[in-house]
Amino acid sequence: MSEAARQAAKEDSSSKAQTFTTSAYSAQGPTSGLAPFTIQRRSPRPQDVQIEILYCGVCHSDLHQVCNEWQSIMPTTYPCVPGHEIVGRVVKAGSAAVKFKEGDLAAVGCMVDSCRTCASCRGGEEQYCENSLILTYNGQDKILGGVTYGGYSKSIVVDEAFVLRVPDKLNLAGVAPLLCAGITTYSPMRHWNVRKGQKVGVVGLGGLGHMAVKFAHAFGARVVLFTTSAHKAADALRLGADEVVVSKNDAEMQKHAGSFDFILDTVSAEHNLNAYLELVKLNGTMTLVGAPEKSAPLKTFNLLFKRRQLAGSIIGGIRETQEMLDFCAESGITSDIELIRIQQINEAYERLLKSDVKYRFVIDMASLQ
Repeated sequence: MSEAARQAAKEDSSSKAQTFTTSAYSAQGPTSGLAPFTIQRRSPRPQDVQIEILYCGVCHSDLHQVCNEWQSIMPTTYPCVPGHEIVGRVVKAGSAAVKFKEGDLAAVGCMVDSCRTCASCRGGEEQYCENSLILTYNGQDKILGGVTYGGYSKSIVVDEAFVLRVPDKLNLAGVAPLLCAGITTYSPMRHWNVRKGQKVGVVGLGGLGHMAVKFAHAFGARVVLFTTSAHKAADALRLGADEVVVSKNDAEMQKHAGSFDFILDTVSAEHNLNAYLELVKLNGTMTLVGAPEKSAPLKTFNLLFKRRQLAGSIIGGIRETQEMLDFCAESGITSDIELIRIQQINEAYERLLKSDVKYRFVIDMASLQ
């Protein structure tokens, strides 16, 4: 089927789509906070699965999006129902669904569709779709119109091509953050081939950073955690770091000059990238996964003289996300979480602003009536 024909079929289906209502929490504006809300979901099409949401992780990007802090690149449409770290159970599978059946555990991450025809999609990297990536929330809903609604809700309906299998041997609440924090750190480490015998740095010990330490350790690397907070040292070592460096200490930093194969920078606040670039060895790479609001100044010579690479990365594609979930099952890796009720979400956002969580909030969706 041509892209034009496929689009026409989608547009035709949108006028005929049947719906059902479900409970959710939404923000009505950038300063409104989140409150109970009722949303419409499409009834499952033949290729869809309907998932009862059991747990949903709280990502810092949820906070950015709710407050419309990314309005220059991703303006928020209200009402906004956040949530893209979703774990649940299939309650209905469409007649053409082959991957899932009723009763299966399932997960949904940051995207629920893409064009499926561009080079990125064909290569299994839907996150870099060149035409029409559909985000799990605040994306364009081509079936019902308006925007997509995320996982702060009782139920979600997704094309099974964008649904992941959840290994039943892991704690389900701890699995939820793997759908964003997990894959965001796993993907660049796999892309740049982090492996045994390498020296790997992780900048920041938050939701992303604590997963990066776990993965780098599991891949066999020597892991050094950089933090501005000396009191985080014990926790970093518990999570798998071999050494902790307080980045405010210039002497400690200089001991590691030119020695890292790979550094993953997970920090979303403004900070000095050059201080870490100087620690990367010849032909090494530093990759950014945090998203500071303002760009940091860069000393070009830090790249030139050691042929260093400064790169960026977002999440992974569906295939790689499934690989990550399977790897976590084999390695016993989940996120360190604090389980909350949905009624605590506004308090959780306030605590996120203070970095007061170890290391990811997860909502028990049974609390949403």
